[in-house]
Amino acid sequence: MDNQFQITAEARSDLGTAFSRRVRRAGRVPAVIYGAGQPNADITLDHNDTIHHLEKEAFHSHVLTVDVGGRNEQVVLRDVQMHPYKRQVMHLDFLRVSADRKLRMVVPLHFIGEAVAPGVKQGGGIVSHLMPEVEIECLAKDLPEFIAVDISKLEIDQSVHLSGLVLPAGVTIPALALGHDHDLSVVSIHAPRKAESDAPEAGEKPAG
Repeated sequence: MDNQFQITAEARSDLGTAFSRRVRRAGRVPAVIYGAGQPNADITLDHNDTIHHLEKEAFHSHVLTVDVGGRNEQVVLRDVQMHPYKRQVMHLDFLRVSADRKLRMVVPLHFIGEAVAPGVKQGGGIVSHLMPEVEIECLAKDLPEFIAVDISKLEIDQSVHLSGLVLPAGVTIPALALGHDHDLSVVSIHAPRKAESDAPEAGEKPAG
């Protein structure tokens, strides 16, 4: 996949709670880059830029380029810590990626064809999105931004399971290797609940 995000970071040598508080007051976000058998790189990022990046779905499932003093690191976002009630990023974790090592990432599912699905259009059914995202495994170069789930042919009481997802080349779903019990439903169409009868129950006096 194409890399759409270039992040500029500054290295930090001071650590600890007090330093992190000073960093946040200065409008920056403490973060760490780890993995790939290399030492951790402690960095800070511009808070406003970070907030804008996090609001984009693709930022969470792309290979990102972090420029630390002119040295580029290829990473994926692993963890985000937000303030309990403020719109403030507290800390980010980035995992280094390498060309020959497979990643496990959670990517969103995009459901298409709902309006024309027979179970909805003819049957009046209701679509239930049972899994908004899925964990996949692949090399960094094969990492998709999302997985499309086509439900345009689903009838009432039909569903799409993990094994029915159409995956890009080089992408697998680790859960399927664990056996049939892990082939969970991703989306289904079911009939709407019938409205409760207006007739009084046995022993109940009619109103009026």
